[in-house]
Amino acid sequence: MVAVGIDMGAKNVKAVVLRDGELLGKTLQQTEFDRLASARKAFETVLRTSGIGEKDVDMVVATGGGKKVVNFAQRDYTVMACNAKGIVKLLPSVRTVIDVGAEEARAVRLDETGRVVEFAINEKCAAGAGAFVEAMARALEVDLEEFARMSLTSTKTIPINAQCVIFAESEVVSLVHSETDRSDIAKAVHDAMAARVGAMAQRVKMERDIALVGGVARNVGFLKALREFLKEEIVVPEDPEFVTAYGAAWLGLEAPPEEAKGEV
Repeated sequence: MVAVGIDMGAKNVKAVVLRDGELLGKTLQQTEFDRLASARKAFETVLRTSGIGEKDVDMVVATGGGKKVVNFAQRDYTVMACNAKGIVKLLPSVRTVIDVGAEEARAVRLDETGRVVEFAINEKCAAGAGAFVEAMARALEVDLEEFARMSLTSTKTIPINAQCVIFAESEVVSLVHSETDRSDIAKAVHDAMAARVGAMAQRVKMERDIALVGGVARNVGFLKALREFLKEEIVVPEDPEFVTAYGAAWLGLEAPPEEAKGEV
């Protein structure tokens, strides 16, 4: 059986194709204004690069904030369900997964089968998502990777108290004007984001092992800050931004054929 999982993120569309549990291919495409066209592009690209014809696909599963626009999907699942299923297939010992994307963050506690036990979402505070760090990097006029690396060289703790990205940027500008070292500012930004995401994750009564997924999992500054805030070891799977799409594809493989189209 061939299943395709499509994760409709705010910034990128991720698509994964599985055949009987074997990963055949994956692709990441920028989310454009026409989200359906973006989904279709990702779908066609992942099939082409995997050598799979569209007629050979048995199940298409959509997830993410824009999942409802994917009108060629047979099923759609919540991001939490896909996070849980994807991470347990990749790292079976994980019982808590923290997913941080461009505009949202969420934490999921799961059982050994990949079933969601409890979850929490941070969808109203941009200071707990990837867009926050990107905005602060722009304020310092450095790229995101350099901004993350800069934070690793600081040992100072400087609080950023604003809950809003706009006000937080004003705090960063004030720190710049007071000639605060840029590495200290970078650490302060990552610490602030880690505190918000970490507090959210604690609401699900975290259990080990703990994994971080989503595009922000590639940010070494945030990973370090989150580990320090939670005082826990955190694992990052290979290609963390694809875990949700991977889980969607697995849910497609495991879905009983008699299930009707709809969200689970």
